[in-house]
Amino acid sequence: MEELLKILEELKPDVDFKNETGLIDNAILDSFDIVQLITTLKETFDIDITPADIVPENFNSAESLWAMVEKLQ
Repeated sequence: MEELLKILEELKPDVDFKNETGLIDNAILDSFDIVQLITTLKETFDIDITPADIVPENFNSAESLWAMVEKLQ
């Protein structure tokens, strides 16, 4: 989880990822951020993120992102 938080903080340093639960719903992450994040997650955690995984529920918070990463590992 710490590695994920580092990735997110590099992407958007001004966001409180530990507490934010509306990264998609509140338009904190845009489509370019999502593409960049998916690429980084694939490389860092050696996972395959399919189009079926790219849903707001998986990207709205650091916790939901981490749950997706763990599920795909």
